[in-house]
Amino acid sequence: MFRAELIRSLADYRARYPEESATIERFEAFVRSERRCFERDCWSGHVTGSAWVVDGPGALVLLTHHRKLNRWLQLGGHCDGDVDPLRVACREAVEESGLVVTPLSATLFDIDIHSIPARGSDPIHLHFDARFVFRIVGSDRYRVSDESHALSWVPIDAIESLTVEPSMLRMAHKWLHSIERGRGKDAATGVYEP
Repeated sequence: MFRAELIRSLADYRARYPEESATIERFEAFVRSERRCFERDCWSGHVTGSAWVVDGPGALVLLTHHRKLNRWLQLGGHCDGDVDPLRVACREAVEESGLVVTPLSATLFDIDIHSIPARGSDPIHLHFDARFVFRIVGSDRYRVSDESHALSWVPIDAIESLTVEPSMLRMAHKWLHSIERGRGKDAATGVYEP
């Protein structure tokens, strides 16, 4: 039942991003075939939830310099049995930054499948990452958790100053494109609304 909800979300995502069909098909096939897909110790891979966290105006994204991977990435983490990747992404954003965040939508913003290197007793495995957009509520003053070397608010149109990782650039492009085709920047509030 819970896997069916994620499969429906992937079908909606396919309608919006048909150019990503190969990745969507792999993600969907994994969720259909692996009933333990939300468990961290499912070594064929597991679903993770990530948060593209923007500031109030929507011009900056909060990135983490991930301690284990030593790269600048979006916030996020393991489902650990939670079957709702949106809830996972929200929880991880709060835990990793100390910020109060709210989802802009329950719709998938991006998906990615990437390999995680072996570490300790964990073998090489895949993360099937479901990504959602969140906006901060209130203060933009974050705290760095023990999962990060650092956090940084980065101008979305200058994200390449910290990373050239393809999925990060894809999310930046999607966010900027959604602003261009959406309502853009509200003149009264200065807030970007996709």
